[in-house]
Amino acid sequence: MSKFLVLNGPNLNLLGKREPEIYGDMTLTDIRERLRKRAAEAGVEIEFFQSNHEGALVDAVQNAEGSTEFILLNAAAFTHYSIALRDAIAAVSVPVIEIHLSNIHRREKFRHTSVIAPVVMGQVAGFGAESYLGALEIALMKLGAMKEAVR
Repeated sequence: MSKFLVLNGPNLNLLGKREPEIYGDMTLTDIRERLRKRAAEAGVEIEFFQSNHEGALVDAVQNAEGSTEFILLNAAAFTHYSIALRDAIAAVSVPVIEIHLSNIHRREKFRHTSVIAPVVMGQVAGFGAESYLGALEIALMKLGAMKEAVR
C-alpha cells in the first residue's frame, strides 16, 4: 500500500483558534479526518505529524526516504527561513508538495518568499483547508502516473 506523509509546522496545532479570519475555523484534527477519509477511498495510507520544532520536521523528512511516496508539507513559518528543512527536502528522493492555508503572496512581504519552493514539486496556497485536499488530489494523480510509467 502506498503511503503519504502530511507534515505540519509551528503553530498549526492552534488551527481553529489562531487568527480564524486568516486560517479558517477548521482544526488540524478536522483537516486530518478529511484527508484520512479521502486517502482511504483511494487506498493510500496516510500518516500525520505536527511539530513546533524545526529539527523534528527535518527528522521526519529524512525518515520518509524509502517508506513514503509523497510528503504534503505545511511548513508554516519555517517556509520563510528554514534552510535546514529546505536542505532535508533536497536530500531525499521523496516528492514534496508545499501547502499553505493562506495565499502567502498576498500577505506581509516577509511571507512572500518560500525558501523551500525551489526544492518541492509545487505549491498549493490560498484555499484554506481545501489547500490540503488539493495537494492530496495532486499527489494521488502523480502517484497514478508514476505507477503507470513503471508498467
